[in-house]
Amino acid sequence: MKLYNTLSRKIDELKPENAHDTVRIYVCGVTVYDSSHIGHARTVIVFDVLRRYLISKGYTVKFVQNFTDVDDKIIKRAKAEGKKAEEISRRYIDAYFHDFDSLNVLAADVYPKATEHIGEMVDLIQGLISKDYAYLTLNGVYFRVKKFIGYGKLSKKPMEELEAGARIEVDSSKEDPMDFALWKFSSEPPVWDSPWGKGRPGWHIECSAMALKYLGNTFEIHGGGHDLVFPHHENEIAQSESFTGAQFAKIWMHSGMVTINSQKMSKSLGNIVTIEDALERWGANTLRLYCLSVHYAKPLDYTDELLKESAQRWRQIETCAFELAAAVGNNGKEVDVVTKLAVESEKAFDAAMEEDMNTSLALTAFMQFVTKLNQYAASDKLIGDMAKAALPTFNRIMFVLGLKATEISEQEKKEVEELISNRNILRREKKFKEADEIRRLLLARSIELMDHKGRTVWKKVERTEQQQ
Repeated sequence: MKLYNTLSRKIDELKPENAHDTVRIYVCGVTVYDSSHIGHARTVIVFDVLRRYLISKGYTVKFVQNFTDVDDKIIKRAKAEGKKAEEISRRYIDAYFHDFDSLNVLAADVYPKATEHIGEMVDLIQGLISKDYAYLTLNGVYFRVKKFIGYGKLSKKPMEELEAGARIEVDSSKEDPMDFALWKFSSEPPVWDSPWGKGRPGWHIECSAMALKYLGNTFEIHGGGHDLVFPHHENEIAQSESFTGAQFAKIWMHSGMVTINSQKMSKSLGNIVTIEDALERWGANTLRLYCLSVHYAKPLDYTDELLKESAQRWRQIETCAFELAAAVGNNGKEVDVVTKLAVESEKAFDAAMEEDMNTSLALTAFMQFVTKLNQYAASDKLIGDMAKAALPTFNRIMFVLGLKATEISEQEKKEVEELISNRNILRREKKFKEADEIRRLLLARSIELMDHKGRTVWKKVERTEQQQ
């Protein structure tokens, strides 16, 4: 598999050089002071699909995604609400899991919290001080940026430009304006003890400490949103490689930003779309398809038009899932044709994914497969053994994309089939008005019917505002 590497500025081959072909991935998680929004959803879904694809190809994946649960924004929110910082972070960590479980995102192998790794951060800072990469001031401990020769290699900007663009903290005791905080002295909770005095860690040191602990000095992929390239990821490289003397991450992968009707999402514009609101309106499958509809590195605009296109795609995929599950019989005339179609579709899907995870092209290959299968179903030609030939490819691609047809309990299934049986009797008796009443009754339960020659196939659709 090849991925665009922000570090090399080219598409590099992913080469695990460890036992059991393990791909180690670290993704910068959210700062938990507010609800997660659609921009967070895109980044998490992109890396979820990368992970799923690697698993489907037989790789072992170790996936780590942190929570930044100590930060000035959390403290500010806690003050405003008259609560403790840990109460705020706990609330939004719980909300995070609710949102991303709803989006069918695989749980990370480890969700390290910054507050649980202060000891590792202190050790890392101590190591940097002993190697003369960090120094003590009246306000904290700072990293000597210009001592690290490779500084700027990720963002590919000259030092003068980096100085102008950095979020420089005003501190006259710093040796250089570019130097960034590893530890900030403070007496205001939350604070921790350190060899230098009470305080809390800088933002960048958190991810370095957690990545090094769980994935080792060098690992395969470090990811996050494009807005993290500078200064966060640039600073992670500087402090990690200064400490270990080894390359930190081989591939740096960044997802593009989400805009709202071509505008940047911001609180001041009041245009932030939370995952909770987006799920209510569109449902998980539509949102996943939307996030994968353009190449992961490109910006993505959140518009009704694009979401309606994704909703339409999901309707076709959903129909196909239920038609394949309901197909019966043997000796389908075109089993060989469907087998060949499945092989070619999977090959096209994989080729797109292997070339820098081009989900847009991969989706096109999948939709062509789905459309053909739906055509067989619509013309009453989808026989059981044809469906059997198609299902392994269909199910694997559904897994990779993280799509899931609505589940239904055995009790509800029994009730639905009983109502459909009654409707079929009414139709045979030409009592169409009563039969239509049953269809309406089922529709109210999100059950849609697809009439075929001699039988009726049904599907349970994902309930969203769009379907109401």
